[in-house]
Amino acid sequence: MRKDALVLAIDEGTTGARALAFDRAGRVRGQGYAEIPQHFPRPGWVEHDGEEIWRATLRAVDRALAGKRRGAVAAIGITNQRETTLLWDRRRGWPVHRALVWQDRRTTEMCAQLRHSGWEPLVRRRTGLLLDPYFSGTKVAWLLRHVPRAARRAERGELAFGTVDSWLVWKLSGGRAHVTDPTNASRTLLYDIGKRRWEPDLLDLFEAPASLLPEVRASSGEFGVTRGVRGLPDGVPILGIAGDQQAALYGQGCFRAGEAKNTYGTGCFLLLQTGARRVPSKRGLLTTVACDAEGQPSYALEGAVFIAGAVIQWLRDGLGLVKRAAESEKLAGSVPDTLGTVLVPAFVGLGAPYWRPDARGAWLGLTRGVTRAHLARAAIESIAFQTRDVVDAMAADSGRGPSKLRVDGGAAANDLLLQFQADLLGIPVERPRFLETTALGAAALAARALGWWPSGRPPGAQGKPERVFRPRLTRARRDARYAEWKSAVARLLA
Repeated sequence: MRKDALVLAIDEGTTGARALAFDRAGRVRGQGYAEIPQHFPRPGWVEHDGEEIWRATLRAVDRALAGKRRGAVAAIGITNQRETTLLWDRRRGWPVHRALVWQDRRTTEMCAQLRHSGWEPLVRRRTGLLLDPYFSGTKVAWLLRHVPRAARRAERGELAFGTVDSWLVWKLSGGRAHVTDPTNASRTLLYDIGKRRWEPDLLDLFEAPASLLPEVRASSGEFGVTRGVRGLPDGVPILGIAGDQQAALYGQGCFRAGEAKNTYGTGCFLLLQTGARRVPSKRGLLTTVACDAEGQPSYALEGAVFIAGAVIQWLRDGLGLVKRAAESEKLAGSVPDTLGTVLVPAFVGLGAPYWRPDARGAWLGLTRGVTRAHLARAAIESIAFQTRDVVDAMAADSGRGPSKLRVDGGAAANDLLLQFQADLLGIPVERPRFLETTALGAAALAARALGWWPSGRPPGAQGKPERVFRPRLTRARRDARYAEWKSAVARLLA
């Protein structure tokens, strides 16, 4: 293999596509980014155009490989926004409708009807998920019901369903590979995570013909090869796939049971690796498929917080308290506390462990003495409070909580947030030197299949974190602060 060989990681997110080129030592040799337009045809509806996703991916790849020999790309790894659902024509390779994004809530009523009919226990037992519009199953059902002739064409085998990873592999392979991996399959409401197969009873429930479905392959291994892709030679193998949060778990090196990571992005996604043990949750968490060190299926508990970094954006764009999101830390740090005010940012409902889509945000404890600095601090603290909700539920479900929390994502650059997070959890919070752990996870899965990184991580990746935030509050003080939050949530949900 040539000395300048690269692994190309494609990280296709909700707002944009990112591509990073890694060398054999795990160093980033090039990166590119391109935005993806979002479409909001009605309140609560969120869509992407599949072709716009593909074009943004090509632009990101072009920028990452600018000035490099394209023949140096030895393998491709893919990570993606999960649950986002596409349906396309197999012969033409065209989407038959815009993709329904994971944030899309149009199937709320469908989920309520299924719960009322008593289907949720079966769904929970087979998939580890809840009946919620977040997941792909009801999105597939909606598309088949509302796109003209889609149901009939699906029965004839003319259409293909996939999450974004499947769509990208289809396009990269020139329509020759219709595949996914267990981490993405486990987010569809159609996949039995115990038997590790598409479940016929669930396909019947959501009226999804088996002919729609991609083949499920282990996250590290052969998924197809490139064919006819602008800017890439034919024959480049696609060797790694994982949904974005499982890719971040892998990129953080959380291979052993009890290890956890939290991604502070628009929302928070906290995953606790449980290894070969499938832990059913009784406290509003999800049981999902992750990856072990070899890229084979393992299990994890997951808690999703809907509003995290988005609350900082709201301070900037909605309230005008700061001009730039980064200013929020300095503003919040100018006061020692929140003066008793608590923000519950249920702007789109509450996620784990509450799962209350009907909840709406509230600011409690406001007095004349509260300033914009106190409001900024309460907003930042709300992210850490929601994370503790999830960590406590994980500890109760699994019998053990994490001894430390590894973090990544854009809001992980906020020192005030991470210090308060450590204070509130009573455990160290570790921020890695390289924050693009989602792309690193995708690259590591592909590199392992290529024979580069047999440990699952590049050389030197086990080095010291960039910073460790250690708890400073006493147990009594930490629990008192958390009690304030629990009281505020109880009042909101009463």
